[in-house]
Amino acid sequence: MLGSNFFKEADRQIIGLLRQKGLDKKKGEEGLFSEYAYFIRDGMRKHRLSEDEAFDAYSDSVLVAIESISNGTFLGNSSLKSYLYKIFHNKCVDFFRKNATNKRSVNRTLSIDDELFRFSDKSRSILQALIDKADWKLLRNRLEQLGDDCRKMLLFWADSYSDKEIAVVMEYKTANVVKTSRLRCLAKLRQLYNAG
Repeated sequence: MLGSNFFKEADRQIIGLLRQKGLDKKKGEEGLFSEYAYFIRDGMRKHRLSEDEAFDAYSDSVLVAIESISNGTFLGNSSLKSYLYKIFHNKCVDFFRKNATNKRSVNRTLSIDDELFRFSDKSRSILQALIDKADWKLLRNRLEQLGDDCRKMLLFWADSYSDKEIAVVMEYKTANVVKTSRLRCLAKLRQLYNAG
């Protein structure tokens, strides 16, 4: 599979590292992210996404590719670049559709914050305090389930640390790797909320 002619040596190394654990896997993640980061410009140009949207689509794509390479579902029937680009293209299309749908959306639901304005100031503050306490307890519980690295990273981020600052504090190679890891942690957190 990996001996196929369409695999570059760099791709073979990345795939090998991603199938390892610990620091080797982290090196593979960084290598994959860096190797094809120019896809972001492609997403901006071809799919008319903002830089943040294209970055998010690319980060999501890298996470999907990492997962499929790590767990062995990536069979190597195409080059790593082709495989990643196919995922990235689909993510860009999803972003584009989401943006188009949101622009046409007419009916908006009211948030809890909107509903709170219907109460008197005293009642509103009591209700808000109860909501905040319940939300914080649930959040703390979900953060504990994430694991140490994810919890630390998300708490730094919540304390307004930039990705660059988090990279220094947590000893990641680049801010881009932190952003990708943070997005992965947020996705896990979202899954925990949806499951619970």
